[in-house]
Amino acid sequence: MDELQKRIKSFAYAFTGIGSFLRKEHNAWIHCIAIIIVTITGFIIGISRMEWVAVLLCFGLVLAAEAFNTAIERLVNLVSPDYHPIAGDVKDIAAGAVLICAVTAALVGAIIFIPYFKGVN
Repeated sequence: MDELQKRIKSFAYAFTGIGSFLRKEHNAWIHCIAIIIVTITGFIIGISRMEWVAVLLCFGLVLAAEAFNTAIERLVNLVSPDYHPIAGDVKDIAAGAVLICAVTAALVGAIIFIPYFKGVN
């Protein structure tokens, strides 16, 4: 197999993983609904190009964190099917990382969107 075919195959595996993540993870659905709402709102109020950059980076950051969390949880469940305090700690830390990203994204969203709604009663 030549190098180009290997690269193409690696992208196919990545897209398969994204599909599995989006199909099976309810938290990913919640994040995607938030992404849709924020995107529609951004178009309606006309946020700037740089604001779109910040919003898109937040979208990617939160979805990637959720995907990493999912991968970590599945791996921990595989290698430690019985309860183990360290396994639980690992899963909690990964979930905490998602929360940090989501809170940061919400703060960025507030900084961007609140000024557009100021004065709207």
